[in-house]
Amino acid sequence: MRYQITGKQIDIGEALQRHVRDELGSVVQKYAERPTDASVIFSKSGHEHVCEATVHLSTGLTAQAKAHATEIYAAFDACAEKMEKQLRRYKRRLKDHHSNRREPVAISGAASYILASEENAGESEPDTLQPVIVAETQTQIPSLTVGEAVMQMELAGVPVLVFRNEMKDGVNVVYRRDDGNIGWIEPQ
Repeated sequence: MRYQITGKQIDIGEALQRHVRDELGSVVQKYAERPTDASVIFSKSGHEHVCEATVHLSTGLTAQAKAHATEIYAAFDACAEKMEKQLRRYKRRLKDHHSNRREPVAISGAASYILASEENAGESEPDTLQPVIVAETQTQIPSLTVGEAVMQMELAGVPVLVFRNEMKDGVNVVYRRDDGNIGWIEPQ
């Protein structure tokens, strides 16, 4: 497995990198058969250290975890614990989907835009109805079944996932509803 261990304005020593490789490697090998790569980013938020970990699995799915602590090792350990919990929870489903899937998940490229928020929305009429684009980035849209999309959304801890439906070959959306259930949008 390839590791990318970085720090945002923090010096990451060799001992911490070795600790991350050993601990994260054992967690991932225990629950996922063939992980491809892992990215661990350390940063500082006030007096706390923040650890964000992303592990890409050979099935094309991604597991993410994030944790805060006053010490950098404690932040990583909490993050690794969350990652282990996610992978343990989905181990059976990951194996089931892996046995049905002959090839890795196909990925399509797409543009992603960040729009400026309307901070003074109630005070006056806007000059134009066109939103102001703050940033433009590239994103990936995976080709998944609906079950895999729901699992990916839960593994990543995101409220919404856009995916290309393998069964109908169209773009679909799964999302977490306010009542706790999962919603699925499939255009006709």
